Amino acid sequence: MTDPQTKAATLIEALPYLHRFREKTFLIKIGGSVMEDPQLVADFMRDILFLEVAGINPVLVHGGGKAISAAMAQSGLEPQWVSGFRVTCEKSIRVVEQVLTHELNPRLVSLLNEQGGRATGIAGTSVFQAKRMTPGGEDIGFVGEVESCLTDDILYATSSNIVPVISPLGRELESGHSLNINADLAAAALAKALKPAKLVYLSDVPGLLRDPKDPETLIESLNENQARSLMEDGTIGGGMIPKVTSALDALHAGTEKVHFIDGRTPHSLLLEIFTSSGVGTEVVL
Repeated sequence: MTDPQTKAATLIEALPYLHRFREKTFLIKIGGSVMEDPQLVADFMRDILFLEVAGINPVLVHGGGKAISAAMAQSGLEPQWVSGFRVTCEKSIRVVEQVLTHELNPRLVSLLNEQGGRATGIAGTSVFQAKRMTPGGEDIGFVGEVESCLTDDILYATSSNIVPVISPLGRELESGHSLNINADLAAAALAKALKPAKLVYLSDVPGLLRDPKDPETLIESLNENQARSLMEDGTIGGGMIPKVTSALDALHAGTEKVHFIDGRTPHSLLLEIFTSSGVGTEVVL
């Protein structure tokens, strides 16, 4: 058991952060295998409730790649990928929308409400105005990139002390069709519109690593120049490149700080934000 003095010291350490971020907006993206563990998700929603009670305005964008893959397999749909993006045919987009908007989103909302919070689900199609992507000139179907964000519903929720939970789907401007959007890129695009104090990526990696195979090589903090150098020399590679690039874009648009943290660690969100040492990687300009 933690002794009372240690508990008090923890609270005192958090005090300046609680004061600094009161009435600020935190945009948090949750994804990866974290979404598959009921206990981790429940712990995460309790942390979100803590932020809300502390006077911070959390905004959630969630992923759901593994649940989508499972649902597609049940429907007999073979997964295909181009440049890291899921090829999404007309039948697939119906599966994606069912999983994200009608299954995962309500589940997250219910979890927070059951713990005494106030949350509301917002379909990404009412937030993300998008166009189709053609990576390398290839047609990958109903896959989009965000052109602009409609934030009225989100701002109404946060001003009413309600946590908005948003699915990563967009509305195609030309046709009105739903488009599948990478949740990391959706969160970064929304950050450019909301300009939050923090943009937090919660996934199943410890943060940015100098050696992807060694969690002990965690990079605790870096600026834009350092991040771009690490991308150029290959230290940051693969799927982390678009994530880091979009994070830098969000910083340039007014986001104060970006964090990459491991959602598999209980209460990593609170540890990263309310302690001086943190547990992940922070990125600043």
